[in-house]
Amino acid sequence: MNPLLKTQKIGFLGAGNMAQAMIRGLIEGGIPAKNIFATNRSEGKLQRLAETFKINPESSNEELIDKCDIIILAVKPQDLLNALEPVTRAFDANKIVISVAAGIRMEKLERYIQGARLSRVMPNTPSLIGRGVIGYLLNDDDDGALESTVEDLFAPLGRVIKVHDEDQFEALMVSCSSGTGFVFEMMMYWQDWIEEHGFSVEEARMMTIETFVGASLLAAQAREGVEDLQARVTSKKGVTAAGLQSMRELEIERALRISFEKAAMRNKEMAREIK
Repeated sequence: MNPLLKTQKIGFLGAGNMAQAMIRGLIEGGIPAKNIFATNRSEGKLQRLAETFKINPESSNEELIDKCDIIILAVKPQDLLNALEPVTRAFDANKIVISVAAGIRMEKLERYIQGARLSRVMPNTPSLIGRGVIGYLLNDDDDGALESTVEDLFAPLGRVIKVHDEDQFEALMVSCSSGTGFVFEMMMYWQDWIEEHGFSVEEARMMTIETFVGASLLAAQAREGVEDLQARVTSKKGVTAAGLQSMRELEIERALRISFEKAAMRNKEMAREIK
């Protein structure tokens, strides 16, 4: 982590799960808790957050923006623009603003946050355990200092990937954020089938999780691609080959692609609905 970042004051608008994961990661990465500030609509949740991490609770968004060098917008997407409207004039060129709100594109953020250096960031749920995929988009693609700051801030949550336009940002969000939900759906089918063959819920759950984790770790550590790894466990006219043939006949790939596209369409609809 850049030592300069440890001297910056970082403020969170919103104190939900992702904000908590980020705050934990920042403190573990060396950011002093005294340099972290937060606001939240629910005062009780804010106080619990402050007590847990020894950070500074603030009574208003305007006070937080005034005190902080980096402001992270971590409120729900449907609430974000209402939260920003009263404080639009509080931002200036010395502020870095990072939005983790889905569905609110850079163009709209720029209308509410004029003058500040801006980034959109999309962490996925595994970020809560430090194994996330975190995509980010800058309003100035050539701002190397902002790029470095975003990567340092989010590195404790997982792998950080820069994207270059809203289409790429959406593709990363659907494949990695919504995609986590798609993987859970398949894991439920896996577990159900195992339970139907006499295993307990606990055994079926363990078998399912270890199969997915083991396959992922093999893919992560192997030099060859996933297709080559699959070929190594598939004998001609064998058990695995029979199952794969059925999956292909049922057009599982087509079903997944349609799921991705449906999620992308809903993301566009949500962006239009947020005013």
